[in-house]
Amino acid sequence: MKIVNTLPCDNHEIENLWITLSDGCRLAARAWLPVDAEQKPVPAVLEYLPYAKRHKTQTRDEHAHRYMAGHGYACLRVDVRGTGESDGLITDEYTQQEIDDGVEVIDWLSRQPWCDGAVGMMGNSWGGYNSLQVAACRPPALKAIVASGCSDDRYADCMHYRGGCQLTEHHGWSATMLSFFSVPPDPTLLDDNAAAKWRDMWLERLEAHEFTLPTWLRHQRRDALWSHGSICDVAQSIDVPALIAGGWGDVYSTPVPRILSQVPETSRAIIGPWLHGYPYDAMPGPQIGYLQECLRWWDHWLKGHETDVLDEPRFRIWVYDSEPPRAWYEQREGSWIGASTWPPETVEVRHLVLNRGSLDGAAEIERELTISSPLTTGTAASEICPMGWGPESPGDQRLDDGGSLLFDTEPLTERLELAGAPVVELELTCDRAVGQVAVRLCDVAPGGASVRITYGLLNLTHRDGHVDLEPLESGKRYRVRVVLDDIAYAVPPGNRLRVAISTSYWPLVWPAPDKPTLSVFTGVSSLQLPVMPTRPDAQVSFDESEMAEALGEEVLEPENHRRFVERDLESGVVTAVTIEDHGRRHDTSHGMVKSGRTVRTYRVHPDDPASARVEARRTVTMARDDWSVRTEIVTSQRCDRDAFYVSGRLEAYDGDERVFMREWNDTIPRDLV
Repeated sequence: MKIVNTLPCDNHEIENLWITLSDGCRLAARAWLPVDAEQKPVPAVLEYLPYAKRHKTQTRDEHAHRYMAGHGYACLRVDVRGTGESDGLITDEYTQQEIDDGVEVIDWLSRQPWCDGAVGMMGNSWGGYNSLQVAACRPPALKAIVASGCSDDRYADCMHYRGGCQLTEHHGWSATMLSFFSVPPDPTLLDDNAAAKWRDMWLERLEAHEFTLPTWLRHQRRDALWSHGSICDVAQSIDVPALIAGGWGDVYSTPVPRILSQVPETSRAIIGPWLHGYPYDAMPGPQIGYLQECLRWWDHWLKGHETDVLDEPRFRIWVYDSEPPRAWYEQREGSWIGASTWPPETVEVRHLVLNRGSLDGAAEIERELTISSPLTTGTAASEICPMGWGPESPGDQRLDDGGSLLFDTEPLTERLELAGAPVVELELTCDRAVGQVAVRLCDVAPGGASVRITYGLLNLTHRDGHVDLEPLESGKRYRVRVVLDDIAYAVPPGNRLRVAISTSYWPLVWPAPDKPTLSVFTGVSSLQLPVMPTRPDAQVSFDESEMAEALGEEVLEPENHRRFVERDLESGVVTAVTIEDHGRRHDTSHGMVKSGRTVRTYRVHPDDPASARVEARRTVTMARDDWSVRTEIVTSQRCDRDAFYVSGRLEAYDGDERVFMREWNDTIPRDLV
């Protein structure tokens, strides 16, 4: 990554700019403008987030927006209503109010004296989501978007459910939101009488903000709650070109091709080796000149310059090379390909049969194999949304392979490149009304080391969709289809491919109400592999990653992210712990000292679904001179076979004085999950 100190256009910053909406609510924005923009108006680029611009995303915003402003754009980073210094309240993710406000902000931007009337919108994660959602409303001034790390389907491909299985991140993300949105505005950015106003705003937010997990848990099927904000239901409304990006290591890789199929043909996609983040600094490397790609996009669609963006392949895709399994990579080996379609036009589907312990081209006689995995199967998995903050990638899969049915090919005689979504079709029975299956495709080295290439999940009661569900009948034979996540991966000669099937995938997935036993019938179950015997002809290359210099930040205590698993040999309980410690930092530009630490704990007994428990503890502090605030949250989720039990507590401190405390306790019946 290259820090660029000299940019083509001189620019200046407005640290806090108020945008007054039609209902009187004021949104707080940070702006970077070319110095002569009022004399020579320029296009505007909007990033719209609920993560407070003053203390949460300040450094990242400076890297990106100062860079783009230095290339002739008016860049605004706006806090969503009820967050940062913005007025109002936030009640959930992607509310209609948030989307409507975004439309109004774009109209406001287009009418400013320093804007020439053309607006683009960009974002990663939440900002990627609302870029798509706002674009679907077709605001007239919006001419193009850039969205990364996001999904078109909030139910099927997000941090709530996968394949109808409830993810434990359903709890984790709600705890994070409770913490994020409990912090106050920065008094120094408010108007006169700020000493009183910041605390009033803070207490109003604390009183109004809800712990979202109970609401989410009351919607265990794909209903209107999840359809709202899922642009797959309204994608035909998006009429502006979109540059869509993602990383194979992110939870949001598979939606990228789907999104591209629902937006104008002039849209383009990039999928690299990254975890969750912007591709100019996301881990692992190699990073790319993503901000340069954004500028080429904006220059073409907002300024009308010829930048050859439409000459690029519709898909630019990173193909992983095989490497030993590690939970943390600085860099990944591999190479770029370009393709006009996904899967690439050269891909052929190769069918392999799951025989007894093997993957073969021809079926052997039918056999019945049973599996009832320890509920701890899955501890070698990745985080559902790895951020690059430590050992979050999947480790050696042999630990999970031991609790799974395994089907291996013979050692490969030549390199095998995969590009697309593998599909496993299983004929099976289940002895319980609710069961789930986790299917992993692995790359197994001659010494036995096992790398997870991709995986898929299915709640078997969701075998025919996520709306009309039916419990399983014990002993009844079903044929189910498990679609694994899209991937581009090269398996070298000498290695084997492995399909691993388990009935549990903890701590990613909440276990079924009763521990099920599956019978899988070999000889009639199969794997469909998207094999790329030759690569498309298109050539792909990227510039070195560049960004602007950020304002000064002094590290007082370094980050310390950890992830570990403990097994109690007496009780048998397995505990997985994730620690996200962001250290303590001093922003020298405005004097704020900030810190944040999260500990997530997952406990389960290998044979008892009712023992499953998730807990999150998160502390955030903000301080300057004699002003100091702190929020602390503790949330938990447990279950029995009939219900989920949820608790939460939020405490807020002004100095050493506790000024607020609220608790939640809810019981939510299980609905075939």
